[in-house]
Amino acid sequence: MTAPRYGIAEWYGYSFLDLSPSERNRLARIALNNRADERPCCPFQEGKPPCSKKGGVCSLHSYMPDADGMIDTPEGDPVIVCPKRFNEKHVVVRWLADIIGFPSDKVMISREVPFMQGTETGRPAGKIDLVIASGSKERLSWYGLEIQAVYFSGPGMQSEFAKLERSVQPTPPFPVETRRPDWRSSSAKRLMPQLQIKVPTLRRWGSKMAVAVDRPFFEAIGGPSSNPSHDLSDGDIVWLVPEVERGNDGKYRLTRGHWEVLTLEKSHEKLLAAYAVRRDDFETVLRNKLELLK
Repeated sequence: MTAPRYGIAEWYGYSFLDLSPSERNRLARIALNNRADERPCCPFQEGKPPCSKKGGVCSLHSYMPDADGMIDTPEGDPVIVCPKRFNEKHVVVRWLADIIGFPSDKVMISREVPFMQGTETGRPAGKIDLVIASGSKERLSWYGLEIQAVYFSGPGMQSEFAKLERSVQPTPPFPVETRRPDWRSSSAKRLMPQLQIKVPTLRRWGSKMAVAVDRPFFEAIGGPSSNPSHDLSDGDIVWLVPEVERGNDGKYRLTRGHWEVLTLEKSHEKLLAAYAVRRDDFETVLRNKLELLK
């Protein structure tokens, strides 16, 4: 039995399964050519600028093949691979504002705010993805917001685009290659260092950090706590877990999902989501992989 494979769920903002063969052919040519002047506008960003992501894939879905080797019904939830996907209709920002208690008509945002400076150059060396604020410039209240999409491991998407450029069948072909979300790189290697650097400083400043990841990401690092807290004084980080839902019309929409408050320490444990293997197991694998140096 063929194992499921991850393929495109949303492409340049479009629901992949709703695209006609000719539309898939056109988008595949754009993805392969990678010309900025041909890229469709991103529907999730304010002002709808041209898509800035190479290949234009917003999210991936796990699929099984049908009897003809084409894509069958998607399984589970889409996995967001482009951070701009979280910007849809300011769902995440408005959600955080409601949690904090900011008046809906007085919410302000700033993107990529410099947070660190290089010791030699004095130039920005790190930024907070978003800062959400309310109040006056003299009496400002604000939260940082980090957004983490998921990296995937395996072959790139070029072979997928090449096949889609030629495909004329009504149903898209089953993914060519095996690829999977790389939760480890996205969490322990990418997100955790960001939080370890930024959260202690924000804590000293009397502010907090929020983090937005999608539901598959959050489930991969352990999912909701057994008794999740909604008390902002219980921790340093507000975890926001929006969901990408596919409606009866076939279109995907970002919606509010689970949220909870965790300390930096508890977040560290969740993001690590790994443990050392037994020495015997390690050495068994090692023996099988050792090669004589030539």
